[in-house]
Amino acid sequence: MKRNYTIILACFLTALLFSSCKMGRFVYYNFANITDHKIFPSRELHNDSVKFHFETAAIPKAPKKATIGEKEITFEEYLAQNKTVAFLIIKNDTIQYENYFNDYSRESIVASFSMAKSVTSILIGCAIDDGFIQSVDEPLIKYVPELKKNGFTETLTIKHLLQMMSGIKFNESYSNPFGDAATYYYGTNLRKAISKMKPLNEPGKMFSYSSGDTQLLGLVLERSLKGKTITSYLNEKIWEPLGMEYEASWSLDRKKNGLEKTYCCINARALDFAKIGRLYLNKGNWNGKQIVSKKWVEESTVADKGPNDVNYYKYQWWLSGDGAFSAEGILGQYIYVNPSKNLIIVRLGEKRGNDQWESLFNSIANKF
Repeated sequence: MKRNYTIILACFLTALLFSSCKMGRFVYYNFANITDHKIFPSRELHNDSVKFHFETAAIPKAPKKATIGEKEITFEEYLAQNKTVAFLIIKNDTIQYENYFNDYSRESIVASFSMAKSVTSILIGCAIDDGFIQSVDEPLIKYVPELKKNGFTETLTIKHLLQMMSGIKFNESYSNPFGDAATYYYGTNLRKAISKMKPLNEPGKMFSYSSGDTQLLGLVLERSLKGKTITSYLNEKIWEPLGMEYEASWSLDRKKNGLEKTYCCINARALDFAKIGRLYLNKGNWNGKQIVSKKWVEESTVADKGPNDVNYYKYQWWLSGDGAFSAEGILGQYIYVNPSKNLIIVRLGEKRGNDQWESLFNSIANKF
């Protein structure tokens, strides 16, 4: 009987550890997966109005071969070998190539990971357009005043967060269960985690990629919306106006009064991610309606040229020297936009693979 009680207690403690503890979640799930929408609570996105559909090319134009070192293989083999689950090439609103791998399909949900950072940036732009936020030059502590006690001052602005130049101490390691990234991803209280943030360097002096910066943008956005959730704002400003074809979701830290993980974790289909690219390809205009201001899109996709600025990142988008830009996620999730070619590429994957995606996108763009 005593042995049975011991077994029951051990099972109870194990279940408790894995269900509620950040460390337990990290150990159990080990590393981020594109199916993680199944393990987190979320808020739903839906579009009950007209759906937008890309045309499909009568004669698709897509790569036939890919070269790895001195070995030439088919394009599909290249994608499959590098753990791709979805790949789209869209030129002039027409799908030139669409393929899915490893039992994934057009209807399969895939986690965005850090592509959500770019979506968060879009919503910041919408909030400025709507007057919820006055300017990117507003200080962070206007919206998160509790950080004053940690040493934050008015010198840290929303723009610093957008630029990843906040100077805030944040451990971005994805393999460290004690790091900030694990706390933000597997933890169940983002507001509490944010309240512990501390400044490390002077704002605006150095670029340092930080999911913490984007999560702070999420808190700024939530508080500026005054009772409206971030997901409902995304639904109102983007999901319905863009005619998304499928339901989607945004993962939360907790079920009750949860906060969206704005640095990651929008769960959607490849075709609907492509529409985010189309919005920015058209300078924020969607079939004649300005969804987010043209000024915001241009500010977000052209590098600043200050002495401390970088030329490859702006307002939560990655920039290329040829005018192209992309939203990117840790497992090789991409929304690539090349305005000069009127081209959108979406790549979603279980892993990054050989991590030559930018070169592949550029080579595809050069063939169109």
